[in-house]
Amino acid sequence: MTDRKATLSVGDKSIELPVYSGTVGPDVIDVRGLVQQGVFTYDPGFVSTAACESAITYIDGDKGVLLHRGYPIEQLADHSDYLEVCYLLLKGELPTAADNKQFHETIKKHTMLHDQMRNFFNGFRRDAHPMAIMCGVVGALSAFYHDQMDVTDPKQRDITAHRLIAKMPTIAAWCYKYSKGEPFMYPRNDMSYAENFLQMMFGTPCEDYKPNPILAKAMDKIFILHADHEQNASTSTVRLAGSSGANPYACIASGIAALWGPAHGGANEAVLDMLAEIGDEANIDTFIAKAKDKDDPFRLMGFGHRVYKNFDPRAKVMAETAHEVLSELGLENDPLLRIAQRLEQIALEDEYFVQRKLYPNVDFYSGLILKAIGIPTSMFTVIFAMSRTIGWFSHWNEMVSGDYRIGRPRQLYTGFPARDYPKG
Repeated sequence: MTDRKATLSVGDKSIELPVYSGTVGPDVIDVRGLVQQGVFTYDPGFVSTAACESAITYIDGDKGVLLHRGYPIEQLADHSDYLEVCYLLLKGELPTAADNKQFHETIKKHTMLHDQMRNFFNGFRRDAHPMAIMCGVVGALSAFYHDQMDVTDPKQRDITAHRLIAKMPTIAAWCYKYSKGEPFMYPRNDMSYAENFLQMMFGTPCEDYKPNPILAKAMDKIFILHADHEQNASTSTVRLAGSSGANPYACIASGIAALWGPAHGGANEAVLDMLAEIGDEANIDTFIAKAKDKDDPFRLMGFGHRVYKNFDPRAKVMAETAHEVLSELGLENDPLLRIAQRLEQIALEDEYFVQRKLYPNVDFYSGLILKAIGIPTSMFTVIFAMSRTIGWFSHWNEMVSGDYRIGRPRQLYTGFPARDYPKG
């Protein structure tokens, strides 16, 4: 923080506004005093507005940097596991060996769902979208823990965090099993977080399921790479819902609803749809030409990013993981993969894409990995939501732990001024 000032001239008024500096990143101008002068700022999409102060995640889109509590995402993906990253996001520091072991054990104790929750699943149609089911079931958790939702109590917040981290894989896997008409698989506490998720997804009561370690490692990296991404649409939704004092389960459900939008969480599904539309390597040049034509509605999905104007650091990790998984499964010659690899090459070499910095992003590779593992596209956003829950909760927890106010954005009104109701 600094004591510098910015001066804004509005008509014949001169307004001084404080300027603050964070640890890293752009300075911000505190515009809260403008309302006293009878003016607001106008920023559709909040692209130039810092709506909060946070110490959790930092992104430098120009340099392709993503830090969680100061640690580069590449290092976390290489050396950590998802539950350790969860601890880091929640607590602010990496756990000691003893704390890490205790945290893993605590999460395992909360993996079961209340047996009555099976009835919630039965209330949905079998062809319901898994995100619709997840949104409803997560919101319903508040009905089971209504006596432990005091947002002012740090101990209750910790317990809620443990429950959400532990139960989200069970909820996600049950969403899939319900759509398949297969029996629900219960959690296995002798497995790792990622292994347990895979056995709940693909195991059956008929035989013992043994997760492939390469696939489990890939799933864990997908969880890590999607754990948090600063003040995106769904995280901002969770914060705004939480600013009213709403219970954490309702807030997380609101985040799931925001993530469901195709412009946010549905991008990796859109990548596979695009690859299927291209259909064959012989068609790539035609579709590249369509992508370059500003009058053609076709767009290459999975390239470029709203924040990153350089290579998405998560994409580098995902690219390596994609090749490991596809090699393990003998899918190196998969038609969609061959199309994807050719598109990746073009994006990295073609001057049109290089100038516009349209590099492959994390969604480009994660969809390929999930498809190879056997996860249907309707589950892609569910897995994203499961992974992002820790980020949502960490931001909600940070907000309610401090001095916060209910969110109340303002507007530029362009409707009718006051007018009288017609008589007669």
